[in-house]
Amino acid sequence: MKYFIVTFGCQMNVHDSEKIAGILENLGYKCGQNREEADIIVFNTCAIREGAEDRVFGNVGALKKQKKINPNLIIVVCGCMTQKASTAQYMKETFPFVDIVIGTHNVPNLASYIMKVKAKQQKRMLELWEEGEIDESLPYSRSSGDNAWVNIMQGCNNFCTYCIVPYVRGREKSREKENILNEIKQLVLTGKYKKITLLGQNVNSYGKDLSPSVSFAKLLKDICAIEGDFTISFMTSHPKDLTDEVIETIAVEDKIEKYIHLPAQSGDNRILHLMNRKYTRETYLEIIRKIRERVPNCRITSDFIVGFPTESEEEFLHTMSLVEEVRFDSIFAFMYSPRENTVAAKMDGQITEEVKNERVNKLLALNKKIQMEDGKK
Repeated sequence: MKYFIVTFGCQMNVHDSEKIAGILENLGYKCGQNREEADIIVFNTCAIREGAEDRVFGNVGALKKQKKINPNLIIVVCGCMTQKASTAQYMKETFPFVDIVIGTHNVPNLASYIMKVKAKQQKRMLELWEEGEIDESLPYSRSSGDNAWVNIMQGCNNFCTYCIVPYVRGREKSREKENILNEIKQLVLTGKYKKITLLGQNVNSYGKDLSPSVSFAKLLKDICAIEGDFTISFMTSHPKDLTDEVIETIAVEDKIEKYIHLPAQSGDNRILHLMNRKYTRETYLEIIRKIRERVPNCRITSDFIVGFPTESEEEFLHTMSLVEEVRFDSIFAFMYSPRENTVAAKMDGQITEEVKNERVNKLLALNKKIQMEDGKK
């Protein structure tokens, strides 16, 4: 029996797919090379932007013919997109050949869902649990070469007004520090993994919910104390939680990669306030100054959203000027995409696609120009 997993979205989803692969391999499945030879196909979905959802619908729809040829093929759709009840219901009604539709919090029970479908105990399944505790018992089938993803927390408490993550991933929950350290020790002992990448929607807020609390800087220091030849990186950081202690730890610890991905999202204070980012342009620039003072060789990258509701041309130019001032090593720029149930989706002053497209192209062109001038490409 063979499985094939199609992953959409961020590194968190990539790591979740490694978890799904581990569950399937425990059931006796082996990884297939393509969809055509698979006995079970899993779509691990993303809900960050509308385009990602459209790609999922297109990919799932294309399997109708394959399911007709092979009625025993099991099709699973899971992840952030299907954690939304409305989307999960739409998936069930529109694609009746899909066997299992589950959300982000149901993955630990995937094996039992598959066994029920195979045993014909239940023809189709739609399950959306509320968030629960972090399951430390699930296996992983790692597929990222000499890099090992390590989740240190899940969920997000920030509620940026454009972002759906708190609604589909739940609130912040940190893993116990000892569980993280033990996982990394085991990974290092194998000798296969030379890079450990820590994952979380906002790694800087790690440990605030633990009792007693543990700072992200303390976690980094303890990981660095593990014997072995490996480096550490992490993603993603929120500027409001990037402390001086974390910057200092990056500066002094040789095992930590000198790289920070620090999403700014906008260079205008009014737009940052509307986004509920909880920092100002000036605060962001001060953080950049501190990083470059203490870690002068640090690579800094960022994310930006253009065309946020009511964003004026002048406010967009403030974003352009921020990029010009900081001169990032690279940036990712996205057009604002309304997401269901988020505050920004209900705001007046939605920007046209034409204007958003024009602005994102200008921003990317500026970044390309800066990289050429600074010899970063």
